[in-house]
Amino acid sequence: MSLKKINTVLAAAFILFILWFGTEFILRPETVAPGFGLPSWPSGDGGGFLIIKGIRDVVLALVMGVLLVTGHRRALGWVLLVEALAAYGDMTTVLAHHGSVPTALGVHGLTATLMVANGLLVMRETRKVAAAPATPALQPA
Repeated sequence: MSLKKINTVLAAAFILFILWFGTEFILRPETVAPGFGLPSWPSGDGGGFLIIKGIRDVVLALVMGVLLVTGHRRALGWVLLVEALAAYGDMTTVLAHHGSVPTALGVHGLTATLMVANGLLVMRETRKVAAAPATPALQPA
């Protein structure tokens, strides 16, 4: 299997997972929120922040999906690297608020690290294309 196919499968898996997870946060935040790793449900009107998190995840997935479908692979690599910061941010948030360490590291940290690996692999795959010198045009005699 070629590096391009592996990268495509990994990126598609991330897109589908993040899209599913975000949609769950929008439609059923009370069901999904406990698995996020924070120690308690938001009090008062804090449940709306869970829907915001879901919308963020759906948008992140759609950005990656558009780049994958349109063939902008180098941009996809960069976006995977940058969007991994959201998962690292989720990990840091769970840890900073005394949430579940296994969930913080095993879900958010692992997801972020795999996104970085996928992004770096896509960047490696596209490096030759980006670094290829332009061929000079033939001059008429």
